[in-house]
Amino acid sequence: MKRKPLLLFAFPFLILAILAGERMATFLLGTYPASPAVWWIWLELRPLSTMLWQQIDFNLGDSMAADAAVLAAVSILCWIACHTRRSAFFFLTNHVALILAGLMIAVGSHSETASTIATFTSPSGLPFSLAVDFALKSSLVLLLGVAACAYCHVAFLAEARARSEARTVRILALRRDL
Repeated sequence: MKRKPLLLFAFPFLILAILAGERMATFLLGTYPASPAVWWIWLELRPLSTMLWQQIDFNLGDSMAADAAVLAAVSILCWIACHTRRSAFFFLTNHVALILAGLMIAVGSHSETASTIATFTSPSGLPFSLAVDFALKSSLVLLLGVAACAYCHVAFLAEARARSEARTVRILALRRDL
């Protein structure tokens, strides 16, 4: 199985598209504040990315141009990582995108600790509870992320198997020649 860089880039692109869509909707709200369609898009995308953009804006000075530059730089790095031959950077890219999506969903769903939900006990014996809202959109994003990571694992193991087989054939040819 030959890995397909476009499939490897699909999930990180989805996460970056959600982040870019929210920034674009925020920008358009400043230009067209009476547009119901822009408000709807912004309200749908905002819960997934609000906390991330608040941290980036705090560190970069509330600049939409800096936000666009961050998105462009990360997109280019992900694209290059997914196209790099003989490297497992695509593995890292997809897994970081899945972790980021999980964090965005947990923060956006206002996950909280509460004593009325399911309780857990930490290894030190401290009891705590956690509530996370897995809405349909959040569940689909996480499912796509898990599928993307599974594809990474399959592609990585297929490449390793192909390298191993090629190495075995070369060793057998060298033994035969000697």
